Amino acid sequence: MAIVHLFTDGGCSGNPGPGGWAFLLQHPSTQKKLEHSGGERETTNNRMELQAVIEGLGALKRPARVELFTDSVYVGKGMTEWLAKWKSNGWKRKEGKKLVPVKNEDLWRLLDERLQIHQVNYHRVAGHSGHPENDRVDELAVAAYQQFL
Repeated sequence: MAIVHLFTDGGCSGNPGPGGWAFLLQHPSTQKKLEHSGGERETTNNRMELQAVIEGLGALKRPARVELFTDSVYVGKGMTEWLAKWKSNGWKRKEGKKLVPVKNEDLWRLLDERLQIHQVNYHRVAGHSGHPENDRVDELAVAAYQQFL
């Protein structure tokens, strides 16, 4: 199974507001890269962070070991801590003493499908910290939402 690095970012101008997502896939041994981005007229930061990962994993042609680098704690905790419990609770989360629908359930379900195909290892990257690939996907995501301003 090939190992790839996936760098992702998403953001909005306002939250909600115009949003953009971006990913950069890199094959560590060949250094081959693939970048892609997109945006929506009205969305949220969290939706764009999720969309970036979904799109990046979707760009892979076959199952892979994926080292995911993102500055989104929401995506990271969702994947590693919350997702299994949400699924076992019928896509509900605890809020106080009751279960309520998971926010962004549509995107979490898509991401869950992708996670069944690939072995994904999450790494948190500090945003705007001089990390070249993280800075690049941030730049692409911003450019993607600027078309809606």
